[in-house]
Amino acid sequence: MIRICKANELSKSEIFSRTSPLSSVEEPVRAIISEVRARGDEALFAYTARFDVAVLSSLAVSKEELDAAEKEVGEDFLCILKEAASRIRRFHEKQARAGFMINDEEGVIMGQKVVPLEKVGLYVPGGTAAYPSTVLMDAIPAKIAGCPHVVMVTPPRKDGSVSPAILAAAKVAGVDVIFKIGGAQAIAALAYGTGSVPAVDKIVGPGNAYVAEAKKQVSGTVGIDMIAGPSEILIVSDGSGDPKVLAADLLSQAEHDRNASAVLVTTDEALARRTSEELEKQIPLLARAKIARASIDNNGKIIVTGSVDEAIGISNELAPEHLELCLDMPFDYLDRVKNAGSVFLGKNCPEALGDYMAGPNHTLPTGGTARFCSPLSVDDFVKKMQYTYFTGQALARLAPDVAAFARREGLTGHARSALIRTEENE
Repeated sequence: MIRICKANELSKSEIFSRTSPLSSVEEPVRAIISEVRARGDEALFAYTARFDVAVLSSLAVSKEELDAAEKEVGEDFLCILKEAASRIRRFHEKQARAGFMINDEEGVIMGQKVVPLEKVGLYVPGGTAAYPSTVLMDAIPAKIAGCPHVVMVTPPRKDGSVSPAILAAAKVAGVDVIFKIGGAQAIAALAYGTGSVPAVDKIVGPGNAYVAEAKKQVSGTVGIDMIAGPSEILIVSDGSGDPKVLAADLLSQAEHDRNASAVLVTTDEALARRTSEELEKQIPLLARAKIARASIDNNGKIIVTGSVDEAIGISNELAPEHLELCLDMPFDYLDRVKNAGSVFLGKNCPEALGDYMAGPNHTLPTGGTARFCSPLSVDDFVKKMQYTYFTGQALARLAPDVAAFARREGLTGHARSALIRTEENE
């Protein structure tokens, strides 16, 4: 049963479960990465047989498999995928940046170019939990950014196939090539390249502890989006909330995994009790009831506060992945929210809407990193390059100041480099 407590009865560090499991897999992941670097495709085939129990003849997904997947999911689901893709595309197109040029000083041009990354790798969980929504959320911003090579990896099923829904989503999103590999070995392949898998410039996408640790270890060799932890939801509600709705929204995250955290912060103690009772009714109805039960019992909490403002203050300290403001006038409080991955406003905006169909990205910062991290966006698939041009006359105006600055730092070579051109022209 979920724990109910007053806000002053526990520290902020006790509210969300944020213990990292990565240290326990650090050495196994290091060994996998080393093996992939040394043996390439041979290691990938071996690890796929070992971990996924799938014997493959080829790592790449064929065009025939893509076409078959599109037919298998059926026209109805294909229409849903296309509608979701359209909404995601419409939102993310607003994020596209243009470069700029400054030419308001005689003889000086400065500017910034926005350049798409050449090759990006998308990790999409497969196996027991296949998420076509993640394909859309990761691939569409990359395509809007203009990345010419979008490479996707996802674990195969035991028969060597990939979930048709994942493949259909990849086709809708415009993924260029797909490989049947998962886990730390897939991250290693994307980071360093093998005979079949190209090395990429950046890897994005969620995964288990092995995937997260592998991303951590290859970071610096390639870019990564974030180190994703267990899923989190924090709901702020006053006494007007519906216990059935609140319980359902808490369970939408609790069913992800046993380490997920589902927290309700409310001003109404009676609502807290009714929501707890409703959780007990709804948990047995879930397909993943055992996972949800473990999450709610171990990590779930209902916190009673004195005001909505106090509740939002708690949320800002926690910086949750998902924040629901289940209030009648949510926009009155939006400006007070400082730290959250994604905010869901009002009583008709469940977090699940954002996972699939709303449009904003569902790859979000966890573990309190929303204090300084942002949701996945088009920005993750571009880099900025700056440039500068000075004529001789423009350089002559600034060279003495450059030299004086350089000498102040003890860098006489810098000073000479600035002055030597003006000396030659005198």
